[in-house]
Amino acid sequence: MYGVDAEKWRADLPEFREKAEAFFAGDLDKKEFKGFSGRFGSYAQRDGKGLMLRLRMTGGRVTKEKLAFVAEVIEEFHVNLVHLTTCQTIQLHNLSAEAASKIMERALDYGIVTMGGGGDFPRNVMVSPLTGTEEEYFNVMPYAEAAGEYLMQFIHRKKLPRKLKTVFSNSPANISHATFRDLGFAARPDGKFDVYCAGGLGPNPQFGLKVGEAVNPEKILYYIAAMWETFSAYGNYENRAKARTRYLRQSLGDEGLKKAFGEKLNTVLDSGEDLTITVEEKEITKTGDGSQAKGKRIQKQKQKGLYTVHYHPIGGTIAPEKFGELYRLLSTMEDVEIRLAPDGSLYIIHLTGNEAKAVEAATQDGAESALEASVACIGASICQAGVRDSQKLLQSIVEAVRKAGISHDALPQLHISGCPSSCGTHQIGKIGFRGGVKLIDKVPHPAFTLYVNGCDKQGQEAMGEEVGVILEKDIPNFMVELGKTVDALGMVFEKWVSENPEGVKTAAKKYLQ
Repeated sequence: MYGVDAEKWRADLPEFREKAEAFFAGDLDKKEFKGFSGRFGSYAQRDGKGLMLRLRMTGGRVTKEKLAFVAEVIEEFHVNLVHLTTCQTIQLHNLSAEAASKIMERALDYGIVTMGGGGDFPRNVMVSPLTGTEEEYFNVMPYAEAAGEYLMQFIHRKKLPRKLKTVFSNSPANISHATFRDLGFAARPDGKFDVYCAGGLGPNPQFGLKVGEAVNPEKILYYIAAMWETFSAYGNYENRAKARTRYLRQSLGDEGLKKAFGEKLNTVLDSGEDLTITVEEKEITKTGDGSQAKGKRIQKQKQKGLYTVHYHPIGGTIAPEKFGELYRLLSTMEDVEIRLAPDGSLYIIHLTGNEAKAVEAATQDGAESALEASVACIGASICQAGVRDSQKLLQSIVEAVRKAGISHDALPQLHISGCPSSCGTHQIGKIGFRGGVKLIDKVPHPAFTLYVNGCDKQGQEAMGEEVGVILEKDIPNFMVELGKTVDALGMVFEKWVSENPEGVKTAAKKYLQ
């Protein structure tokens, strides 16, 4: 409908290169550069010696063509650090001004726009990663792609919230968190959407407020426009910390927000602008060839004879050369693509049995348990806003648990954020950690706040309970002790915690400061 106007976005890129070169020359400080560069999906890293760049991938969908591009630029520019984000994007690190500029420009030839990847702009549209391949209410990817294209029209508009995260879910599994983001479209069994707005994680988290019920999918863009109109009229532009949609619930109240959103929706509907969309779902004509595959990371698709392989690089930090390896393997496979997931993992979809076995064999370097598949942001060693190094903590936990011989099912997936921003989604995990500092005898110590019993399932949503602070050095021991407790009973963590809802808190008591 809208598409990617490559030339339009190219026109902005020389300004980025000029500012990036000025930053490295010392003519712009980090704060000045950050205020400018976020619009281009790039930020300076903590050490000031490199840039990060986010490649927007609507719904985390990486076609073979896009995979080839990512592999090519990683090799050409010697990219040595790549992170898969919780917004389903690919984040390249340690880039020079030249590398970041050239990658931005070339990405446009592949339908990849970095604009709006940071700053006060609409972010990457998120989707249930396996939509179209699994049992679901309906395939939401075509609607997400239409929304993603439309939202790019907002990049040059004024009076946007600090972020606008738009999300589509295909079932109550709610993997993409449609019910607690800025704007969420949750699929229904009748082929329509319920619409939620003004949710979000981070400081003062909020679940979304339902502002639309049984919405015809062809009308979704009207709701996006109404969200922008509502925030433009009622958003807090005086206090930057509150320039997020979730604070509308505080300022207007739930009924006031519903009323305001409804009024703006009517304004959009009455404007005469035609935002009705018609989408075509890409038909998967590929069928199985009779080969079969089984494995812990292999699952059957709803398409007969086809399979998906799950691959979770630990911490979402994937070896850069893996993109080239995957492209060379997948390039000759029909209809195969990659889907990035909100937990820092990826799925390779539309595989025959033999193809699935080949992909599984090529991805043996990833997580082998729920714990190893934990969610972790890039952390304070890289991120300017970070307080603690989430990646370092996760690695130390994994090493300790492996050394202790804890069974794979004894511990859950963790959610680790290096600061209150919740890029590691610490508030919705069974166990979450938020980076901070603990003063002991007036001496600061690296520490994390523990959260327990969060849940992201639709209809069961719960923000994790804040339990207390644990010193960073003690967390691996805490996790080992917890794992041994569950192991001793011969149970899996999910069953154990359902029978012992206070169990994690009890195990943590001796470690709390």
